[in-house]
Order: sequence, then structure tokens, then C-alpha cells
Amino acid sequence: VQLQASGGGLVQAGGSLRLSCAASGSTLSGYAMGWFRQAPGKQRDLVATISSGGSTNYADSVKGRFTISRDNAENTVYLQMNSLKPEDTAVYYCNGPAPKPYALGYPETNWGQGTQVTVSS
Repeated sequence: VQLQASGGGLVQAGGSLRLSCAASGSTLSGYAMGWFRQAPGKQRDLVATISSGGSTNYADSVKGRFTISRDNAENTVYLQMNSLKPEDTAVYYCNGPAPKPYALGYPETNWGQGTQVTVSS
């Protein structure tokens, strides 16, 4: 499966962005998906996951501000980011599919190409 991430950009603190991750080559239905991010000089961290049934989990740093969702008909996963902060600045990657959320990020999964999010203060 190929994953194409889009929607990043430059936004002021307090603003919003919506990232999209469109899959081709295979259906995402029945699989977990996730978003990760990597800031300069830092490791890639998990941001949010969504199970095949729609259950979601978030990193503590984004809880209450970010929402992950999926549209199986469109074979797309989204990340709605509100109340953005400068510390949210990073390259955001979608990842999957995986049988369960805990399996996201492992070598057996696929990564999108990344989309840059920059939040100015």
C-alpha cells in the first residue's frame, strides 16, 4: 500500500490544520492507522492512532487539540489539529496499515512521505 500525506503548511499559534493520508494499492478498512511526527534533531514520536473499529488514542501532548478520523469509503485517514502550538512544529507522517494500533510504526508497516507543519509564535 502507498500512503500520500498532505495538508501541512505554515500557521500561526492557535490556528488549525487538517492533514490527510490517502492510501492506494490496498484498502485500509479493517486495519489500524496512525500519525507520527518528527521535529528537527528529535526521534519520531507517535501522535495518534485509530483502530479498525474507530477507537482512538493520543499522545498526552495533543489530547484535546488533535482528532484522528478515518473515511474507509475514501480510503483516507485525517488528523485535525486545532489550537496549534510552536512545539507542534514537525514533519508529520502517516503510518499503517496494521492489524492493531500497537503494531503501528514497525517495519512491516508503511510510511507516507511526510508533510511539514510549521507553527509560528
